[in-house]
Amino acid sequence: MNYFKISEPTCISFSGGRTSAFMLYKVLETNQMQLPENAFVCFANTGKEDEATLQFVQDCSKHWNVSITWLEYNSETKFKVVDFETASRNGEPFESLIKKRNYLPNPIARFCTGELKVLTIERYFKSIGIEEFLTMVGIRADEPRRAVKMRETKLIPLFNAGFVQEDVQSFWKKQPFDLGLAFRDGITASGNCDLCFLKGQHQIFSLIQEKPERAIWWARMEEKIGTFRSDRPNYGAMLAFSKNQKNLFDPNEETIACFCGE
Repeated sequence: MNYFKISEPTCISFSGGRTSAFMLYKVLETNQMQLPENAFVCFANTGKEDEATLQFVQDCSKHWNVSITWLEYNSETKFKVVDFETASRNGEPFESLIKKRNYLPNPIARFCTGELKVLTIERYFKSIGIEEFLTMVGIRADEPRRAVKMRETKLIPLFNAGFVQEDVQSFWKKQPFDLGLAFRDGITASGNCDLCFLKGQHQIFSLIQEKPERAIWWARMEEKIGTFRSDRPNYGAMLAFSKNQKNLFDPNEETIACFCGE
């Protein structure tokens, strides 16, 4: 079975990471390096992606000659179509959602993923006259826990075809371009929202030590309205801790997965 063949309206959900880009390539490869007629590639930008992620999405589009629809949540119009030049880079879509909800998302109420990505994509599809469509996400065969949560409602071709992280990394080593974010300890730590509260505390702290300005937006949101998590120091405190250059958190704490993918 060719798991990458598309015959009905399908959203290829491109998170901006290496795995979902590899998935996109396999779809193109299956169709003589063209996007199938019923396929739409969507990148939902929260405004908190690293600049390297935005550049990578643009590079994939150019190198593979594939159209990628850039979307953002908008509190007034529900969504808007942007591009590499006009995409938000200072958390504007995310902040707009927070202002509307008047509280911060947290591990229990993860409304950010639903509104900024899932519903934003659904609203776009409805705007082009497509009420029902399938969604393809980049879940690998070495991510069984994530696959269990996704397989009932999403297409997971990488998982079904048996592709693992080693396959993805091998692919990118052979390409003329790559995501400009470091891959270490089996993950791209700063991928997706740069300091997402679902990342492990040790991971977030390391990212703040690496680039302290990453914490400014997150700390500002907490100063305004509350906290993303009550079970750990807030972002302002972690920013202050980072100046001591000490690792205060458990390096084995697990990152919580969400729809954002890799």
